This record gives sequence, C-alpha cells and structure tokens, in this order.
Amino acid sequence: MKIVDVVCSSGRTGFYFDDQRAIKKGAGHDGFTYVGEAVTEGFKAIRQAGESISVMLILEDGQVAFGDCAAVQYSGAGGRDPLFLASDFIPVIDKEIAPKLIGRELSSFKALAEEFDKMTVNGKRLHTAIRYGVTQALLDAVAKSRKITMAEVVKEEYNTGVEITRVPIFTQSGDDRYDNADKMIIKGADVMPHALINHVQEKLGEKGEKLLHYVEWLRDRVLKLRYSENYNPVFHIDVYGTIGIAFNNDMEAMVDYLRTLENAAKPFKLRIEGPMDVEDRQKQMEALKKLTEELDRRGISIEIVADEWCNTYDDVVFFADNKAGHMLQVKTPDLGGINNTIEALLYCKKMKVGAYCGGTCNETNRSAEICTNIAMACGAAQVLAKPGMGVDEGFMIVNNEMNRVIALVNRRNK
Repeated sequence: MKIVDVVCSSGRTGFYFDDQRAIKKGAGHDGFTYVGEAVTEGFKAIRQAGESISVMLILEDGQVAFGDCAAVQYSGAGGRDPLFLASDFIPVIDKEIAPKLIGRELSSFKALAEEFDKMTVNGKRLHTAIRYGVTQALLDAVAKSRKITMAEVVKEEYNTGVEITRVPIFTQSGDDRYDNADKMIIKGADVMPHALINHVQEKLGEKGEKLLHYVEWLRDRVLKLRYSENYNPVFHIDVYGTIGIAFNNDMEAMVDYLRTLENAAKPFKLRIEGPMDVEDRQKQMEALKKLTEELDRRGISIEIVADEWCNTYDDVVFFADNKAGHMLQVKTPDLGGINNTIEALLYCKKMKVGAYCGGTCNETNRSAEICTNIAMACGAAQVLAKPGMGVDEGFMIVNNEMNRVIALVNRRNK
C-alpha cells in the first residue's frame, strides 16, 4: 500500500496557548484571559487560541489516514520549541514533507517514523509539532494498510510483549478544581485531578496551606461521593514548580511539607508533578534525584513526577537513568515523532520508572486517540485524558478509544 497524496487542514486544539513565563511572573486573571503583556517570543497575548494541523495521507485504495500536529499549552517554556501557528507551518509541510511522503510504501511504521522524525530542512530539524502529527498519520496509515489497530502495529513492530488491555486514565481539572473533581469521581477516573497549581499566592499558598486544604477537601470528597469502597483513585497534582518557589528550594522544608500532604491524602496515594523548576536541565535532574532519594529514605510514600526539562527522548533517558523522579511524564508533543514516545515509555519500563503517557490539554481528539493506542501497546502506567480541561470530553475520547481497541483486538483473538 502506497501514499498517493498529502492534504493539510488547519484546526483548533482543545485548549489554549499560555505564556507560562508571564503567568509565573504574576499575571492576573480577567475572566478567562490574563492581564498584562506576553513575555515569551511569538505570543501576542498571555493566552491565545491553540492551533493544530491535520496531516491527511491519501492511500492508493482510497482510505484516508491522518494525524494532528499540535504543541503543548506552555509552548516556548522549559526548553521547548516555539509557538506553533498553522499559517506558519502548513507551507512547510506542503513544500518540504509532502513530496517525500507521496509514493512511499507503507511497509514499516518504525522505519518511516524514524526517517521523518529525523528529517531536516536547511540544516534544522522540523518543529516538534510537525514531527508529532506526521508520524501519527504514518501509524494510522500502516494500521489501515494492515487492517489492524494502531496498538497492534506498535506491539508488533516494537516487540513490547504486553497484553493490549486497559491503562489507568488520568484526568485534569484546569482551574475548576472542585466541580471537575466531582465529575472525575462520578465517572470513576483512575487518577485525578491535576488541579493546575501554577501560582504560589493564589493556589499553593505562601506556606503551602492552600494546596494542603485542597488535598484534605479532595480526600473527603472522594470518601463522600465514591460509588464503592473499591474505588481508590490516585491523587496526582501538578504544582508547576511552585513548591520550590514557596520553600526557596530548601530540600528539608520541601520534604517536611510533602509529608504533610501525604498524611492529608490518606488513605489515597499521592503524586506530585513538577515540585520545583530550577530553569536548567542538569540542575533539574539533580534536584529531582535528590528529592526522590530523600523521600524514599524517609519512607514517605509520595511519588514525584518529572515534567519540565524532561522533554525529549534523550531527556527521558537522562532522568530515568538517574532516578530523577518516581514517574516520568512522556509529554508526547514535546518528543516530536511518536516513535520517540514509544521508545521513551518502553525505556521507563525497562528502568522500572513509572511510564506516564502524557501530553497536553492543548491537543486534539485525534492525537489523544493515537496516544491511547500507544499507551496500551506499551503497557504505560497511566495515560492522560486529553484534550481540554473540562474532564468529560477528554475522558470520553480516551476511554472510548481504549474500549474500541480492546473490542477489536479481542474479536481477532477469538
């Protein structure tokens, strides 16, 4: 089966591009927008509409395979590629990539993905969002040519050795961390609520007291609303480096505070993502490694999740080798080609570090579906419900894709 044409269309994502640096500097809210000037290159406002590009591959039998190019909410921060705007990059795909795709035989996803992920134009690698979407489309195309699910293609080509089954779904609340938590409990989310703790004064508290109160509320809310005593979700809260800011990166003070959070969450397990951001890859690894070791030494059950500065496949290997975190978020758009997501998840598992198939609220339904296939094929520890911050939509997309894949795989295995 060959590719006979490539068609692109612009699209919207399930959320927004936000200037993280401006927010960290204290930008205030005005309704759903932010007050103040953007500080990150490319941004015209602190919050602006997210954009995507659908890359559609026309196959010689008339089938259409497609993937979506998308970038993270906090583009241009934490060592990431710059803002991704469709009008800037559709011409790149049409001129530089499409001619190399047309006529290609769909014999191996892995080989094609590695080729286009490593492709350069004028000596530079393609934007991570382009590599992300093009390789998604290639995975879909190979699956359609073989008439199997994308999960089965990944399992076969990468010899993952796992059974294709359900993976815990992680839901994120955005700023509506109370009502959205209720939605998660009602729908039985496996991991929750993310909570978007990205501002010390407003959300964490100068001494961490606001987050502490939220964890206590969340614990009580689950105990009150859960449909069964067997429902015991993992609490996973992203603090965007604010604990480090509040406690001046004092390791002892942070560990003491984390123990307080651990006790507040009981009987539920707690994960803290991005406890500090020291603005440097090497230093971030060292800080997370030290914090992970100290928590383990003191018998504190909280799991630390690495995010910022753990962006590429090489970063994931670097953090995993050094045990810089109990779990690593494989932030799918940041890795470029989805072949890197697959390799990163498998490497985490090999190193006995939690393999979190993550991403961003600022993706699309298509990238979420494809990432779900990958998470299942790799036996990830959890997969992010995306896009958006409304809970219902992202949970539906990931949950339903998971169930479709399982039903189709089971049908073939009868």
